[in-house]
Amino acid sequence: MTVSHLTKPSSSRFRTDQQLRYLGLLIAGILMGLWPVWPLAWISLVPLWWIINREAGLRQSALSALVWGMGYHGTTLMWVLHLHPLMWLGIPWLGSIAIATFGYLFITLWSAGIAVTWAMAMAALQRVASLGNIGRIFVGTALWCGIEALWSLGPLYGTSLAITQSPGNLVIVHLARLSGPLTITAAIVAVNGLLACARHSRRWLVAAVGVFAIAHLVGWGLYQQPLQDSSTKSFNIGIVQGNIPSREKLTGEGIFRAYEVYLKSYRQLAIQGADAVLTPEGAIPQVSKYQTFQKAVNETGVPLWLGTFTIAPGKKYHIHQSLVSLTPNATANSQYNKTKLVPLGEYIPLQSVFGDVIDRLSPIATTMVPGKSHQQFDTPFGRAAVGICYDSAYGWIFRQQVAQGGEFMLTASNNDPYPRRMMAQHHGHDVIQAISTDRWAARSTNTGLSAVVSPHGQAHWISAPKTYDTHLETIYRRDTKTLYVRWGNWLVPLLLLISAGWVWRYQLVK
Repeated sequence: MTVSHLTKPSSSRFRTDQQLRYLGLLIAGILMGLWPVWPLAWISLVPLWWIINREAGLRQSALSALVWGMGYHGTTLMWVLHLHPLMWLGIPWLGSIAIATFGYLFITLWSAGIAVTWAMAMAALQRVASLGNIGRIFVGTALWCGIEALWSLGPLYGTSLAITQSPGNLVIVHLARLSGPLTITAAIVAVNGLLACARHSRRWLVAAVGVFAIAHLVGWGLYQQPLQDSSTKSFNIGIVQGNIPSREKLTGEGIFRAYEVYLKSYRQLAIQGADAVLTPEGAIPQVSKYQTFQKAVNETGVPLWLGTFTIAPGKKYHIHQSLVSLTPNATANSQYNKTKLVPLGEYIPLQSVFGDVIDRLSPIATTMVPGKSHQQFDTPFGRAAVGICYDSAYGWIFRQQVAQGGEFMLTASNNDPYPRRMMAQHHGHDVIQAISTDRWAARSTNTGLSAVVSPHGQAHWISAPKTYDTHLETIYRRDTKTLYVRWGNWLVPLLLLISAGWVWRYQLVK
């Protein structure tokens, strides 16, 4: 028997083992993304931890993390494919399919970069330092949170590991009051890391169960804190869910219907006893055309928070996606402009570089621009913390506003043409923001799910998807400040600082 005959089975077996490993990583990622089955998140990162613990090379670590990340983010972001059909915009059927598929794959790959960057960083660190199991878990947890924090500053973010727990596991979501949503992520990554070590010793299983239990006990303690809301700080908010699909709303007939639906709903809620009324993102899809609503506000005396478009000051053909506060006689009108725009959907990336080319190719005469950070939205009931649609995924937007005196939370979203799964995930983001800032939240959407959420994340009311609805609910102004509101995301810098010290202490001790 020749040498080549001896090596063939071994090489084939290696390829089979490799394929099975990648299949296992893909399945684990998919399980992590099977929202809202929140318990799966506490075990689904274990296979990727196993690869890291084996001190794999940079290439293998990166590829393993990519496969896991494609499984997780690809499952979580499946709703992006519902961009199709876009034929109502004049885009051909095949073009519509191509746009939806490209958007889905690009966003999934971008999001998977969190896991890929983490795995490569861990592989590199283990080449220069003998971390040991405890050090590896601590450093790995700190790195994951640091990389996710970096991603949260970018244009595409929304699949943080924290979302796997909201709103299904409200107890653990309360950890966000300590140092924001990344506190939840840290707990998930650490427990998975400890479980990965349990294949060698039962004591690591005990440690994993212990960390899981302690995290939930801390969350339970925060969950049990009474709200102690005062009736003197309450007001009745009316919420409108217009259910006018974008493909209709952007036509002349649709614009007429939007005016009719929202004006009628506003007047009805005012008669029913609303102290203020909230409408969804882009309720009136025209630029600064809300004089009719201002007249109605003057007549009823009830403030209206209207989703519409406004002209960006000093910029020709530049507009904002805005929530405008209309008060009687315009005595205290204010405005919030959407901070995080959706790439391709609301703006073209690198437009400042390729502006002339884009202007010639695009049929749209206007350009949407983001609002500035540290905006303030004042109302007759005090200052509010506001977000519009995609803003809900970025905790720092709400934390800044609450730190500046925001006493309650308002979000306005479209959510058309996406399925109920996306609507529920979006609701989960707002639940995290309400809990982390300890604020009552009112959310109005075009097609669902509109809701009123308590500072403990409980939905006092939630609408059905794809229906027209109005609702009247009491919410409360609050001036409490959680640790997260006071100090921001302090946990991640602390973990990274300790990790740097650990790596320096054990570098090249191998």
